[in-house]
This record gives sequence, C-alpha cells and structure tokens, in this order.
Amino acid sequence: MADSDLIEQILISLRRVIRAIDQHSRHLVSSHGLTGPQALMLTEIIRSENITGSELAKRVSLSQATVTDVVKRMESRGLLTRVRDDIDKRKIYLQATEHAKSLIAQSIPLLQVDFANRLKQLQDWEQMQLLSSLQRIAEMMNAKDLDAAPLLTSGPIAASEKALQNVFSEEKNKDI
Repeated sequence: MADSDLIEQILISLRRVIRAIDQHSRHLVSSHGLTGPQALMLTEIIRSENITGSELAKRVSLSQATVTDVVKRMESRGLLTRVRDDIDKRKIYLQATEHAKSLIAQSIPLLQVDFANRLKQLQDWEQMQLLSSLQRIAEMMNAKDLDAAPLLTSGPIAASEKALQNVFSEEKNKDI
C-alpha cells in the first residue's frame, strides 16, 4: 500500500470512530434528553445511592467543576437531589430521583459499555496493541495530555434546551 493510501485509510478509520461516537451521542440526547456524561453520572449516583460530588468526579474521571455544573443542571431538571448528611452537615450527598432512575432504566447503553464488552473478547496482546496504537495516535495529535474521561461521547456535556424540550414534549404526548 502506498504511503498516501495508508494515511488515507487511517484518516478514514479515525473519522469513522469520531462519527460513530457523534451519532451515538446525538441519539442518546434526542431519545432520552441525556448526554453521555449525564447518563454516566446518573448511573454512578444510582449505583452508589449516597455519593458526594467530589467522589462522583473521581469515579467518572471528570473535573470537579464539570461535575458541579452538570449536577446543577440535572438538579434543575428534577433528576437528582442534594441531601445534607445528618451527622456532618458539611457533607452533601447526591441522590437520583425516581424520574432519573426510570430514565436510566430505559436508556440506551452507553457506547463504551458495548465497546468494553467487545474489547474483552480480544486476546490480551490485541488489547495491548490497540492501547499502544491509540496512545501513539493521541500523542501524534498533541492530545496525550488532554483531560479525558473513559467515556465515548461527543458534543456538550449537558443537553441543549431544545433537545430537552423535544424529549419532554414526546414524553407528554405518549402520556396523552
């Protein structure tokens, strides 16, 4: 394969990965009104039952500032509540509402869940080869030091108001 053909094939493969992530992210927002990070955070909040914002940030590998912003948005949408600890009043726990639990229960799986399942089916050497290649690509794109969560998603961290209105208007129409 000529150098230009090889480069073109690599770029096409990268673009396909980006497009797959983008399409999945748009589908999640349009069908459920959640972005990947929101779904990931809600899933972790539900799994943990009582979790602080700082612990949530660690578990989902996002910055404290990002988690705080997303938590505020989800709280305003009625997806979670903050509950002050009875003993240590400085501690505030995040709890998912029943609406959030039902939304997550009917949510499409996050893209990285399917990816992780398929990755586990590969031989150890294949997994390491993929990791090495992807780390090299990140380095070549000057992206190796960028902060990134183990989440395959694109676009904004929070769903747009228009996307939310579309989802909630569809939910109301289903109830009628």
